[in-house]
Amino acid sequence: MKFSTYLEQIVGVSLYPIISLVLFVAFFALVTAWVYSTDSRELARIAQLPLDE
Repeated sequence: MKFSTYLEQIVGVSLYPIISLVLFVAFFALVTAWVYSTDSRELARIAQLPLDE
């Protein structure tokens, strides 16, 4: 049997891709909003963290 035949037997399986897409878009939007709302000096400080000893 193919893997897709197992997925067809699960009730409501078509909902999972929609949920994962919504979660991805929400996370991407939140990170984008955070980057644009954060002060550039703070982002420069965060960028230098791996280089600090």
